[in-house]
Amino acid sequence: MKNIKIIDRYIFLQVFGATVVCILLFSIIWIAPEILLRTVQRVLNGTYTIEMGVSAILCEIPKILGNALPVGVFLGTLFTFDKLSKDSEVTILRACGASFYRIIASALVLGLIITFFSFFVRDRLIPYASMKYDIMKRYNAGTHFVFPVKTADNNMEKVIIIPDFRNYTINDVVVLNFSNSAQYKGKSALKNIYMADYATYNEQTHEWKIENASVYNITPDGVYNKVYKQKGIKILDGETGANAYQLMKYSLKRDRDMTNKELKKYVYLLKKESMDDEYRFMFNKYLQRFSQSLIAILFVILGALLGFSKPRDQRLIGFTIAVLTVFLYYITMPFLDLLTEKGILHPIITAFISPVLLYITIVYIKKHKDL
Repeated sequence: MKNIKIIDRYIFLQVFGATVVCILLFSIIWIAPEILLRTVQRVLNGTYTIEMGVSAILCEIPKILGNALPVGVFLGTLFTFDKLSKDSEVTILRACGASFYRIIASALVLGLIITFFSFFVRDRLIPYASMKYDIMKRYNAGTHFVFPVKTADNNMEKVIIIPDFRNYTINDVVVLNFSNSAQYKGKSALKNIYMADYATYNEQTHEWKIENASVYNITPDGVYNKVYKQKGIKILDGETGANAYQLMKYSLKRDRDMTNKELKKYVYLLKKESMDDEYRFMFNKYLQRFSQSLIAILFVILGALLGFSKPRDQRLIGFTIAVLTVFLYYITMPFLDLLTEKGILHPIITAFISPVLLYITIVYIKKHKDL
């Protein structure tokens, strides 16, 4: 047992060192082309001070770590076991009766640590860094928000359009009111339009009101027949009003800038208000928080499999497969996001198809590889 523990520590430290080096190289390559150049330009033209430039780069590091951690442990494991194989150390361990999974046990422990740390980075570090970066830039985020309201029988009742929601003020409101009367069948269902400079939101009653609105009444043929001003029009209230306001606040952030709790709440509200496209996309992003973290363990196994080889075997094949795997993994993610947003595939499929395919690849290679 003493000898086995020494071996475990030895392999763990080897994989850990190689992983750290790979993460650093991946981060430098990711930062250098765009982020570093953009930051240097802003320092030179006076937009940033030197301290702000350094802070901006530091705030980008957690975002890079989210992608670098699984790749780093993958390449680190591959490099380590390839070296152990070339030095005949793997052959000695196998001759002593150690199985494949017993040899890589310490590497799997590292993969498990990377999994939890990667999950923590996406849940806490990236949202925190994004918040600090926005504060440093004095970022005044604005968003274009569209909120549909449907009747109990799933017919469109109204659509609220907010071209500019900024600093918690609701500007340039447009409300499209629809008629569900049978007389409008085959004709324009638009009943009237409200246009106002702003809307107010009451946090106690969750009531939305527009003041001094221009009201455009529309005939069944789609022609304006009356235009007048009206004050104090209530456009939302109650639970629907509260949900709409929360959704509008969440829409100021990108999915990566939210904690898991915030993103889960956002997904719940999107589903509740039947905003299907955005719901599918964000649900997919929420599930990816788990799948992208768990994939570190699969990368450890695949890296070890590709690294296991005979002393005289060529190294090129294993590293080529590794680079191709990383490329395919990241290049297909936007395509899968699009498929789930359009409703072609369910978010659970698009979020976990990569780990499933990676597992199938591991099973295939392990079955056909001479270990």
